[in-house]
Amino acid sequence: MDYLYLLAGLAGLLIGGEALVRGSVGIARRLAMPPLSIGLTVVGFGTSTPELLVSVDAAWRGVPDIALGNVLGSNIANILLIVGISALVWPIRVQGRALSRDLGVMLAAALTLVPIFALGQMGRPAGLILFAGLVAYLVWAYRQPGEAAADLPGATGSGLMSALTVLGGLIALMLGARFLVDGAVSIARGYGISEAFIGLTIVAVGTSLPELATSLIAALRRQSEIAIGNIVGSNIFNILGILGATAVIAPIPVAGRFLAFDLPVMIAVSLLLAGLLLMRPVIGRSTGALMLAGYGTYVWLAQG
Repeated sequence: MDYLYLLAGLAGLLIGGEALVRGSVGIARRLAMPPLSIGLTVVGFGTSTPELLVSVDAAWRGVPDIALGNVLGSNIANILLIVGISALVWPIRVQGRALSRDLGVMLAAALTLVPIFALGQMGRPAGLILFAGLVAYLVWAYRQPGEAAADLPGATGSGLMSALTVLGGLIALMLGARFLVDGAVSIARGYGISEAFIGLTIVAVGTSLPELATSLIAALRRQSEIAIGNIVGSNIFNILGILGATAVIAPIPVAGRFLAFDLPVMIAVSLLLAGLLLMRPVIGRSTGALMLAGYGTYVWLAQG
């Protein structure tokens, strides 16, 4: 039953995340939101909704290692796993200068966690600081000029259909998050696997399925900007929005392993992504394969 819960949770997150993004883009277009704002808030942030619901649910139920591991593991998987797979499907060509602002925010958000984690507790003040940073970033990004992101995936039906799609997506996400946490915690405890490792791997990859689907579709359509923008936007929202909201709702104790190992890995791969985008004209298939190998190495080391 635990494995059925796990599979049902993963299916609910994938279906719900896709429905939420599709309906939200449809509503945003009808409200005449700028394309840049749609890309940052709906595509990048909308695909992170599973991480939000899973982390909040885990914190409420007293499994903080899954709440934290889910966010850190998702950010690592977004870069090494999803960008790696996307580069294998089609080499990524993105102008680094256009992303320099968002890459800088992603790195700053990751570094902000160092002093917070060093305290051993993510309390409500830290959560409010992170969430305020997200609001400030959104206001700043909205007021900056930018190029339109072409062919964003979205609903083409009526406003009512878009709203119903969003509602259905949220329901599927909530059910999926509950099943995923239930199954993951039971499996971890049954096999003596640490909850942190389960959160960093199975749960993290499961909640990243919407990002994977969106980036793969963008890669197949040879739309590198959407594939990368989705990852950068999701990583920003994971730290500032999800950890911020989770800490405000239920303060989280921080296990020592996160500060000593997983957070440094997340910062390192964030720097790697920024360096690749800013210094290379293309992220080719060979680089994508190396990133996938790096993710496999991380998962192997994370077991310890």
